Amino acid sequence: MTANFKQQSPTGSTPAREAVLEINNLKVYYATPTGDVRAVDDVSFKVYEGEILGLVGESGCGKTTTAMAILRMVQPPGRIVGGQILLDSIDLTKVTEGELRDIRWNTLALIPQGAMNSLNPVMRVKTQIEEAIETHEGRQPPDKLKKRIMDLLGLVGLPSRVYNMYPHELSGGMKQRVCIAMAIVLHPSLVIADEPTSALDVVVQRVVGQTLLDVKERLGVSMILIGHDMGLQAQLVDRLAVMYAGHMVEIAPVENVFDDPLHPYTQLLIESIPSIRERKPLKLTEGLTHDLRNPPPGCIFQERCPKVMDVCRSVKPILLEVKAEHQVACHLYE
Repeated sequence: MTANFKQQSPTGSTPAREAVLEINNLKVYYATPTGDVRAVDDVSFKVYEGEILGLVGESGCGKTTTAMAILRMVQPPGRIVGGQILLDSIDLTKVTEGELRDIRWNTLALIPQGAMNSLNPVMRVKTQIEEAIETHEGRQPPDKLKKRIMDLLGLVGLPSRVYNMYPHELSGGMKQRVCIAMAIVLHPSLVIADEPTSALDVVVQRVVGQTLLDVKERLGVSMILIGHDMGLQAQLVDRLAVMYAGHMVEIAPVENVFDDPLHPYTQLLIESIPSIRERKPLKLTEGLTHDLRNPPPGCIFQERCPKVMDVCRSVKPILLEVKAEHQVACHLYE
């Protein structure tokens, strides 16, 4: 995708807004016979009202685990071992299962990666959306419920015939937009989209991407967009958070990240994007990620970093704001 369909702000910066979500020192570990795998290790970030925050990094860096922790859906042997997850000032690590059922859909919703695996194949689209509404709001008059669902399908760009269709009758992009419709049916304040375009071709990616932007603008919902397609993130998100090996290494407005990436890992991610304007060798991040059961002292990127220094091998860098709204965890800027 090359066409830019994101509406840029005049200043390219994030205006002062209240935080819908605040993550403080989150740790999620998976128990193994040889020690805990530190999938998410001391991660902190915020999501502000009405923004899309992109969460990027290579496979296995902890993006989806972070999302599952926010939703309190980490499965054993995984567990949240520390930190806060503050959604509208409520710490989700301390609420009961009953309270979580009320929060999900109403305040916090998920757009899953695999739409076909998430939709019930033997239930019509209308029935699946009806269940989500009536589970939280009780029985509804049939005519009122139908109009509400039809309006919702129109909001995500789906024709009225989808109302009576089964998931297998829909294309991949249509199924994904049904999942978007289900996520926003109760007008949550935060939606987590877990790689919603990864299984789609570039044309349908654009349609789904535009749908997400329309939802954000019309409903004012905040989003976390998880992915590893840096080109797509550049067109959709307001701020970008870069993860590596369970750690947050850089957070900044998306324009700043692409114009002036600070962390060596972020620089390598951007350099790996193929260019349509010039022929150049494909830049690869060499080496392997360290064993997540036994992280090295100092910087977690030291074994693959082309700019590693002696201090990187002994002192862990802290995520610091080195420019306006631009945070990075790297000794190069201390």
